[in-house]
Amino acid sequence: MKTYAQLVNDLLPDINEIFPWDLTEKLNVSEPLLLLDIREPYEFDAMKIKNSINVPRGILESACEYNYEETVPELVEARDKPVVVICRSGNRSVLAAYIMQLMGYKNVCSLKTGLRGWNDYEQPLVDKNDSPVNIEQADDYFAPNLRDDQLRK
Repeated sequence: MKTYAQLVNDLLPDINEIFPWDLTEKLNVSEPLLLLDIREPYEFDAMKIKNSINVPRGILESACEYNYEETVPELVEARDKPVVVICRSGNRSVLAAYIMQLMGYKNVCSLKTGLRGWNDYEQPLVDKNDSPVNIEQADDYFAPNLRDDQLRK
């Protein structure tokens, strides 16, 4: 049996990761880049990187293919384009980038440290209406908030 952290760590050698400052550079070059946020819709609505699209991790595989209700044509057609997979902390995105590589995506990478690191690097986030999110609000949002029953005893 493997833990979630072990699963993620096992896949790291097989995927590419970029840091927030690397993504900032890519965005400044205006290279055609698909920003794929795989968090849940309520997370995406709270805050996101401007111009990212939301495809929750749970429907990723079917969203990457035609002929499914979850199909996202922009994503299906991005197999040869640069894709940056984004999540909260950079773990779910590792799993998603790995799966996407198996599905034929040639230039996919995971945002190391996720949106938490993006915010720590003081890069802009917007809400569902594309209004700027205050950095302190984002700090609070990304702070761990575990209940007692979620902690190992």
